[in-house]
Amino acid sequence: MEERLNIQQKVLSENDRLAAEVRSRLHELRVLTLNLVSSPGSGKTSLLERTMRDIGNTVRIAVVAGDVQTENDARRITRAGGTVVRPIITNGKCHLDARMVLDVVANIDLHEADLLFIENVGNLVCPSSYDLGEDMKVVLISTTEGDDKPLKYPGMFRRSSAMVINKTDLLGLSDFDLQAVTRNALSINGRLHIMSLSCRTGDGLDNWYAWLRDRVDAKKRGEPVIDEHAG
Repeated sequence: MEERLNIQQKVLSENDRLAAEVRSRLHELRVLTLNLVSSPGSGKTSLLERTMRDIGNTVRIAVVAGDVQTENDARRITRAGGTVVRPIITNGKCHLDARMVLDVVANIDLHEADLLFIENVGNLVCPSSYDLGEDMKVVLISTTEGDDKPLKYPGMFRRSSAMVINKTDLLGLSDFDLQAVTRNALSINGRLHIMSLSCRTGDGLDNWYAWLRDRVDAKKRGEPVIDEHAG
């Protein structure tokens, strides 16, 4: 058991070193970088499609789309208007790591980008432990899931800076309680910035876009992008 822990610590230490390299490159270019994390089916790709269609003409967006086995998500985002979209297939691995991101970022011209989304593999456990060099993690949860997800996966919500509650158009069709999930999330991380929206109806997306634009502008000015007093 001790040997296994030592190996895991070495892997994470090497990952942190590579993540620092990714962060340094992106910071130099003043590109806001968000690591999108969620359970499978929460709507990460749908949110990226809507974002690309609605503000892609005013905010220069690049996407790294992680997937266990296919390039389907990358194709969807490209069809939505994405011009700088790169897939990462993990071949069964349950998370992205900094080496994967570094290899892709090294082959993208990000000089013309304002915002880089890293769409992680659908999983609320493993991705929480791997720094990818992002400015912040944004965790998605949908109203078709349990409102106790923050309590079940505290590591992910503790390490995220924002939470997006998706599929609000389906509220009332299940026992999902918006107030309960908010309360649960803030009990884990009182600084989470929380937004509710529906990618299908568009409700709440304006707040998401305004939040993105504020952070892109702050990054360009070299100012902090995380709201330390959110909640």
